[in-house]
Amino acid sequence: MIKLSICVIAHNEEQFLPGLLENIRKQTYPHHFIEVVLVDGMSVDKTKKLMKKFSEDNKDFYSIQVLDNPKKIQAAGWNVAITHATGDVISRIDAHAVLPKEFSALVVKDISEGEDIVGGIRQCIIERNSAYGKLLLAAENSAFGSSINKSRRGKERSYVKTMFHASYKKEVFQKVGLFNESLIRTEDNEMHYRIRKAGYKLCYDPEIVSYQYARSSLQHMLKQKFGNGYWIGITLKVCPGCISIYHLVPMAFVCGIILTGILDKIGVWQLGTIMWLLYGMFAVFNTIISGINEGFTVYSPLMPILFLLIHINYGIGTILGVLRNNSL
Repeated sequence: MIKLSICVIAHNEEQFLPGLLENIRKQTYPHHFIEVVLVDGMSVDKTKKLMKKFSEDNKDFYSIQVLDNPKKIQAAGWNVAITHATGDVISRIDAHAVLPKEFSALVVKDISEGEDIVGGIRQCIIERNSAYGKLLLAAENSAFGSSINKSRRGKERSYVKTMFHASYKKEVFQKVGLFNESLIRTEDNEMHYRIRKAGYKLCYDPEIVSYQYARSSLQHMLKQKFGNGYWIGITLKVCPGCISIYHLVPMAFVCGIILTGILDKIGVWQLGTIMWLLYGMFAVFNTIISGINEGFTVYSPLMPILFLLIHINYGIGTILGVLRNNSL
């Protein structure tokens, strides 16, 4: 049977790590064919202690490694995990994730049928089921508020450009190399670009499902969106082929706000009016669609404003990333 290495990197994740470790413990794929590689990014909370306890309490896995990531950044953590993993297949799992018990078995099934890289739907969930939390979750799950990436909501098996919680034959990394540690947020985009250039295909299987906790506050969400946009801007200069057109739409929107604002000052207001009318129509339409899909709450009327804040923060981040003058 195929040996699978489940790799998790974490930095100060004592809140979410116990749930993920319990998910790993409940995987239906035979544990004596599963290796668990846990990489701690020099946490100052109980993250590493939780990892060690998991290692001590679960002797049915064929191996459990607890390793350090002194550089703390994600790409370096993944490189530590990949370098030490001994399985035939490597699964990359975020510490904020929730894994159904059949996750590993479905991954191995696809790999055994000839795929080199597989992944599936990654849906967002919230920790607390409040109306405010549902608003943030609805924005995160909306194609308008987050992404049209097929791996968030596609219903048919297909080959894609990138995916979340992907699993790879170890030979893929032996051929294309490790993650680019100069990229803080977009290391997976760049890696998947290299993988595709090397002739591999990324198989999206909607039967493989995983979940990720969405940000629990507006401040944290907007900070995340700004950071994502910032590193998209930087990556655009380093590896343009890594970036899809939808990554650049928020930047174009912010540039449109600036341009129409200038035109309005000189009396040319028509273009700005058209832009804001179209944006408002899309925002309201997607608010209604989101409400139908996720459920309406007392905060639902605020969704168009939340969309606007997300797009502006992401767009400004991308512009600043593009303008950053130091090379990686």
